[in-house]
Amino acid sequence: MDIPDNYYERVYAGVLGKIIGVYLGRPFEGWSQAKIASELGEIWRYVNDKFNVPLVVADDDISGTFTFLRATEDFGFSRDLSSEQIGKSWLNYLVENRTILWWGGMGHSTEHTAYLRLKHGIPAPKSGSQQLNGKIVSEQIGAQIFIDGWAMVAPGEPEFAVDLARRAASVSHDGEAIYAAQMLAAMESMAFVEADRDKLLDIGLSLIPKDSVIARMIGDVREWHKLDQDWRATFRRIEESYGYDRYIGNCHVVPNHALIILGLLYGDNDFQKSLMIVNSCGWDTDCNSGNLGCLLGIKNGLDGIKPSAVNSEQAFNLRAPIADRLFVASADGGRVISDAVIEAGHIVNSYRGLHSFPPIHPKDGARFHFELPGSTQGFSCQAAKVSNVPGHSESGLRSLQIDASHLKPDSPIRIATPTFIPPENLTTTGYHLSASPTVYPGQVIRARLETSSENPFPQKAGLGIAHYDANDQLIYMSGPRLSLSPGESGIIQWQVPADVHPVAEVAIELDSPGDIYLDWMRWDGAPEVKFTQPIASKLSLPGPKVWRKAWIDAVDHWTSGPEAAFRIIQDEGTGWLLQGGRDWKDYHVSTRVTPTLVRECGLLARVQGLRRYYALMLAENGCIQLNKLVDDEKTTLAQQAVGWRAYEQYGLSLEVDGNLIRAWLDNSLLFEIQDDSNPLLDGGIGLTVSDGHMYANEVRVSPITRNSAIH
Repeated sequence: MDIPDNYYERVYAGVLGKIIGVYLGRPFEGWSQAKIASELGEIWRYVNDKFNVPLVVADDDISGTFTFLRATEDFGFSRDLSSEQIGKSWLNYLVENRTILWWGGMGHSTEHTAYLRLKHGIPAPKSGSQQLNGKIVSEQIGAQIFIDGWAMVAPGEPEFAVDLARRAASVSHDGEAIYAAQMLAAMESMAFVEADRDKLLDIGLSLIPKDSVIARMIGDVREWHKLDQDWRATFRRIEESYGYDRYIGNCHVVPNHALIILGLLYGDNDFQKSLMIVNSCGWDTDCNSGNLGCLLGIKNGLDGIKPSAVNSEQAFNLRAPIADRLFVASADGGRVISDAVIEAGHIVNSYRGLHSFPPIHPKDGARFHFELPGSTQGFSCQAAKVSNVPGHSESGLRSLQIDASHLKPDSPIRIATPTFIPPENLTTTGYHLSASPTVYPGQVIRARLETSSENPFPQKAGLGIAHYDANDQLIYMSGPRLSLSPGESGIIQWQVPADVHPVAEVAIELDSPGDIYLDWMRWDGAPEVKFTQPIASKLSLPGPKVWRKAWIDAVDHWTSGPEAAFRIIQDEGTGWLLQGGRDWKDYHVSTRVTPTLVRECGLLARVQGLRRYYALMLAENGCIQLNKLVDDEKTTLAQQAVGWRAYEQYGLSLEVDGNLIRAWLDNSLLFEIQDDSNPLLDGGIGLTVSDGHMYANEVRVSPITRNSAIH
């Protein structure tokens, strides 16, 4: 079936619908309908301020949806992608007890139970089976909440979407949980090409067992909708026939799926009203609201995500406050700070990969390209109006307009977007949030600007950043300036200075009034940065220790002190500290490690999660090895006996240059290997330790030079 010409835009609308729904329901997740009605009333808008929490937060619904879908790329965009391969992606991207999941314990949290099965060698789909985990555990809600991405890579292919949903859902779930996920996947897939609500329901029902509880429940809700014509009355019927008291467990799928159907039927095709209904009913609010929001976003497009047309008194722009922002918390630290445009792009390119089409990269792969209507990609400013408009682009169709025409000449402003964890999220409780910054010292920030031809005077604009200092305070820095006459355009660039890690935001700074347009912004090149414990002033107060949050912490114990910033211990198995992202390609990384009581330890490059990287290891039997790990397969590319000993210091250095890998021990080049078998071509750096303790004081990353060696 032909997909719509605006497929990318519809995916973006689906992603927006998902995150809007999650942010609406997140603060009161688990509340009953009665408690919501009594304390909050109907949920027409965000209520996070009543709970004194940020609007944009880390959440399992968002992180899982956009993380597990990466299995498509990791396994070569095969349409035959298996449950077992998707399960391997869980092990690669999940940091145990920290990222994505609700880590509620074996037999209580369905996803945690499945993770432990996978960890101990039980592959999917057995990892999520009723045979192994029982009916109650395997039929909770998780398969449904993570399913949207699998539908969006199968537009107009409901059978394929349903099959993908089965493969993905069976990693952790079984039975009715899979049918619920398949029902949503079928409807979301068809929503790209079919707008009729009842036809979507009929198509979904035709692809799940007719004798399933999910199918029977949907039939009942549809009939009650015809009889009641009041969502509250139908909710009471759902509560009586399919409520939590009838389906035990932590959070069963059947009651919550019923509320998604309720919101769809009673929402009058109105995005805001539909989400009001599903949230006002209670139970697993963020999950239900996120799924329904995604479905409606796909079906109605961006024009449908607008203030309510059926209740003008409650009409509210749900899109503007979030400004596309989201967190995808996983072991891939460089992908944590994200936005709806970026995630929509990954989904579209997964679809294209599944059909052997080349990927698309608007404006030559610029991180911020504003090509999707209304997108702002996190850029905001209280002192100036920021909006997405047609035109003013050299190679695209749209740009970001910054209306600063009313400003006084002596009132400079900053229009900024996050590149790391914002201050309000550093101490947020709930789901764990660590992230690698997206920009680093040594990289070059570039942006194309264009001024309005109606500006009365030349306009001066420039680049800026903010970074956290050793006392966890934000420090603002200004870069070079560009003076543009009315209607003139230009490209401005700035190499990020040394010793400004972690960079928290990038900005456009305006020193004079007028309208200006940001066409695109990007940064390139290898970082040049030293990672170590910063020296705080004596007046520093206890805080989150932001420099540590820039590392993906996947070790049992990590302590820091004046002599060892990275004292890491893994009691059993392998642990990791990771930094950087998939935009890092060719670079040199070095450190000095001291092994103590340890089986093996080492330095990592081209890290793509916990189970994909190159490693220079002080290995067992006194050997040093250059290894390549891809999921469950370890390949030793080179090995040499060196007789390393505990409590002695060793300089380790790795250089990755295309498919050429060089490795040094102290100042001696040990290995120079060309990896011609599916090489890892991008990714960050890290330290690793297995069954024991090692320490290091710093890790350096730099561009490749001719005579690279240990620093």
